[in-house]
Amino acid sequence: MSADTAPLTKVDSAVSGTSESPTEKKGHRRSSSSVTGVFNINDLEKEGKDISIAPETQKLNWKLNTSPGTLDDKEVLKKYLCTPPLKKIDLHFPLGLEVTARNMKGVTIKDALDAIYKQYKKKQDDELENPILAGFEWDKEECYTRFVVHMKKEASAPMSKKDKKDKKKSGEEA
Repeated sequence: MSADTAPLTKVDSAVSGTSESPTEKKGHRRSSSSVTGVFNINDLEKEGKDISIAPETQKLNWKLNTSPGTLDDKEVLKKYLCTPPLKKIDLHFPLGLEVTARNMKGVTIKDALDAIYKQYKKKQDDELENPILAGFEWDKEECYTRFVVHMKKEASAPMSKKDKKDKKKSGEEA
């Protein structure tokens, strides 16, 4: 018997003994857990729909390097970041950093803050020039598929009940 016709004694498991090709997949993939009424931003862009950002984001006075869980108003975290709700949105910072907030059931304010916090949690206060979130801006002319993140140096003082009463009184007198 020559070396060419000798029977194989070793079995290559990648080739021998398989009835199906290795590229075939078994089972089926679970369908996405998306919710009706939650959109892909690319679909909205094709339809030319407008997006409005929740105004509550401008009043948070949230420090980028602190956990969103430290916010006083926990209810605001459950609200959608924008209307109509999106599955994901890119958040663009003025210096070029970009983070993506994702939620198949609709990106909430908490999802956006979590994505930002993940980038800033290791930064010290003195490393941040503008450490406070001022809000988000959507400029459909510049880039339809992302929100610009605005930041500020100082947290604005939250409006107390006394301030509101004073404003009402001065409004009545005018």
